[in-house]
Amino acid sequence: MKEAATCLQRQYDLIRGSRARLLNYCQTISNEDFLNENSSFGLGGSIRNLLVHIVNTYQSWIIKRALQKNIDFTEYSAVKTNEEAETLFRFIDEEVMTFIEKYEMTLFEKIRLDVRGTIKPLSPFELFTHVTTHEFHHKGQILSLSRHLGYTPVDTDIIQ
Repeated sequence: MKEAATCLQRQYDLIRGSRARLLNYCQTISNEDFLNENSSFGLGGSIRNLLVHIVNTYQSWIIKRALQKNIDFTEYSAVKTNEEAETLFRFIDEEVMTFIEKYEMTLFEKIRLDVRGTIKPLSPFELFTHVTTHEFHHKGQILSLSRHLGYTPVDTDIIQ
């Protein structure tokens, strides 16, 4: 099972690389546009809100449920700049590594988690897959929103 954990670590490194390209691109976006809320896009429709939502999903599934840590979810208004979002993701990176280390020998064994009042058996592998695919879904929204704001998105695919 250690090989599976190594595989997840490598996969997460690829995800972090894609995220870094996204966050570097976000540095080219004016702070006004970074915070601009557009009702045509979900979750408050701002780049900042979508980034915080991604963070909150990691906080919910990985930190709170799987690692069983008491954590307050990040409020959208707590993040005012791209740099503050980057700081949040560095924290998430540390917690994901802790998660992989904790579950490296039991990645496919079900753990019982409370999901909106219902106990569900989910494996750490399923949790990891959920949060990372969720991140890519919203990354696409961020790139679409930036195009809507007049920017030319960069390629953030894992394979360049």
